[in-house]
Amino acid sequence: EVSRDDPETAFCTLANREELNPEEDSIHHCLYQFTRNETLTETNKLLCDVCTQRHCGPKNNIKSEKKYAYTNAKKQMLISLAPPILTLHLKRFQHAGFNLQKVNRHIKFPEVIDLAPFCTAKCKNVAEGNTKVLYSLYGVVEHSGTMRSGHYTAYVKMRAMNNHLSDFVLRGQSQASETEPIKGQWFHISDTHVQPVSVSKVLSSQAYLLFYERLL
Repeated sequence: EVSRDDPETAFCTLANREELNPEEDSIHHCLYQFTRNETLTETNKLLCDVCTQRHCGPKNNIKSEKKYAYTNAKKQMLISLAPPILTLHLKRFQHAGFNLQKVNRHIKFPEVIDLAPFCTAKCKNVAEGNTKVLYSLYGVVEHSGTMRSGHYTAYVKMRAMNNHLSDFVLRGQSQASETEPIKGQWFHISDTHVQPVSVSKVLSSQAYLLFYERLL
């Protein structure tokens, strides 16, 4: 979808992302890097239809003449529709020559995360004037082992039904104002073994998948 928004606001976010100063090896740093502003130049220049028509004439002559105009551009990936359920998938591998190597270091993640610095200023399902888009952690998938073999386990929070989340799913809106994580007991699940654990144990895990539900 090609968007022709006002260039002055096209790269604006709900909250000032420059005030984040995210800590390395954190989920905030991952999101900051994923949504960073990129400059497209040289071989990455953007094919511009307007520039092509300006320099080469009407569209029906473009293909026959095989003349195209490319221009420098800016690119940024931002969230335009905040989901009821936020799933974050961490890429836990890196290239080591011709081989893939698993990344085992711990990535910090919070109980409550604010997506506002990563949402477009015109995010479709955020009420006007809101500068926070909050999510509460309710599930983590962890992988132990190597790229060739290993074992998946999960941390899941048992909590009361989130009526505000139902409003988001059914109607795309809510009047929720919570800023604290949804209360509940965490459990570690490994095959048929289930045991209660503390939230500190959950937050120290090597997350592979993170599941958040929307608060605000």
